[in-house]
Amino acid sequence: MIKALLLPAALAATAWLSSAHGAEPLRIGYVMAMANAPVIIAEKQGYYRDENLAVDVKALGDGPVIQQALAAHELDVAYVGTPPVYQWYARGLKSVILAKVNYGQAAVITNSNGPINSLADLKGHKLAGVKKGSGMDVLLRGYVLKENAKLNPDTDVEIVDMPPGNMNAALERGIVDAAFSWEPFVSQALLRGSTKLLLDVNQALPQYPWYVVIGLPETLRDRPDDVVKLLRAHRKAIAFLNEHPAEANKIIAEAFKLEAIQRPDGSTSQPQDIVAEARKRLGWSAELGASDLAFIQRLMNYSNELKFMDAQIPLKDLVDTSYLQKASR
Repeated sequence: MIKALLLPAALAATAWLSSAHGAEPLRIGYVMAMANAPVIIAEKQGYYRDENLAVDVKALGDGPVIQQALAAHELDVAYVGTPPVYQWYARGLKSVILAKVNYGQAAVITNSNGPINSLADLKGHKLAGVKKGSGMDVLLRGYVLKENAKLNPDTDVEIVDMPPGNMNAALERGIVDAAFSWEPFVSQALLRGSTKLLLDVNQALPQYPWYVVIGLPETLRDRPDDVVKLLRAHRKAIAFLNEHPAEANKIIAEAFKLEAIQRPDGSTSQPQDIVAEARKRLGWSAELGASDLAFIQRLMNYSNELKFMDAQIPLKDLVDTSYLQKASR
């Protein structure tokens, strides 16, 4: 059994949805990242309830853990980064991408007063990253280091594997010289004034897609109406995030238990200010357009070049936007 992380307070009430509807709940897993805020908003704002959809929502640690839960049939759908989807697809877990969740989120940060002022300066230094072969690692090695910085990720930089929640402290203590992280951790570090932004990936690759909604083949076969309901709630949540940013920021800050930050000038950044700062590098959209599909293909190419997989998966087999289109009607 895959163990879930402790759910944020906003999701504590999901269990009653199952009993209230009397139907088998749709089991939703998601990586506990700010970019996956649509899940939290959909629950908090009652969008699943409005669709008469019983759900069981689980926050899990990372993409590979979610893929394991899907393979064990402990989840029906999931919000996860794209690389684990196609990597596990190549191994036989034929999950299908149904919709986009967000764009942006990743950045490279380094000490404010340190010697690193460009990506090229990372050569010979320690860089905090996540598990080798994971989605963010593919982006780090394939795009940030090889393509952008023209560095060999295996020999030019020492990548130190650690949880993103530990990266800021490791950077401040000199354990690493830079970190490849995501929100809210990037914004927390920047607002404290201890770090500077070396690369905002969303600025370099405007609106690159990251998290996506995926479904198992049997979920699509057996519960197509529930999948459409889910995506309709997903659309509503994204609309709320975009149309009511102040209210949404407060919900996100509470869900992630963000704390106020003391800034270098003595002022205080409130929890919702952290979310507002994160929006400079992060946004939400459900649509999967041609540029999104091209970036997914680009990620698959990185994974092949990095020897993380050796299969060529046609995008037409990996993506199905017909359910999202139905959810817009």
